[in-house]
Amino acid sequence: MNRSKLAFLLPIRSVLFILIFIVGSGIVGKNPSDISNWWTTVATVVNLFTIILLIFVSKKNGMTYVELINYKKGETKVKQIVLMSIIISLFSVGGMYLAGFICYGIIPYLPPMMIAPVAKFLAIINFLLLPISTALAEDGLYLGCGVNVIKNKAAGIIIPAFFYALQHCFIPTLFDGKHILYRFLSFLPLTIILCWYYQKKRNPVPIMVGHALIDLMSVSWVLATSMVPGFFEMMCNMAK
Repeated sequence: MNRSKLAFLLPIRSVLFILIFIVGSGIVGKNPSDISNWWTTVATVVNLFTIILLIFVSKKNGMTYVELINYKKGETKVKQIVLMSIIISLFSVGGMYLAGFICYGIIPYLPPMMIAPVAKFLAIINFLLLPISTALAEDGLYLGCGVNVIKNKAAGIIIPAFFYALQHCFIPTLFDGKHILYRFLSFLPLTIILCWYYQKKRNPVPIMVGHALIDLMSVSWVLATSMVPGFFEMMCNMAK
């Protein structure tokens, strides 16, 4: 694949999430909404696939994954990581709250499915793998194959940010227009900021670290509800 064509990979995660949830629900004989608590496991699997794909296409283009994301050792300062981690946290929480208010008229709107329990061994595996694999997969794809490849400055931010936000509409996949809009609006402000920052600095490390930390917080809730009996029900009752 020619490097200029790497941007065509940007929709791939959205397609994979939709296919996995549709096929998975068909296999177990349930609706996609009934297996929404699979989202952490599905995300981990798609992350690992994405990383392998990025390594493969990088090699095809005569470079490494590290070169794809423009990583340069020693360029990152601690204050950059701290600042970006704060920005990611604020825009993640703020985006979800604002989108929840726009779509559901509720602040905070917290979908119970996002902290629903899974089997304990899966919760532990996802806790260990999901945060770092998400940073490597998502940022590698949307920054490395998007921002780094698209020459027009405006398009180089808008197009990757769009697909970056779009994939979250299908994690998990529910055929509910309001839910899809909620997920898209939740993440679009953040993905625009991330793509803009990366286009300006060409340094993926602050973004990846902040990204991994916010995902660690998310998957920690799933670990807690999976390991502690009654915790999920308690959290759902508190949200009412």
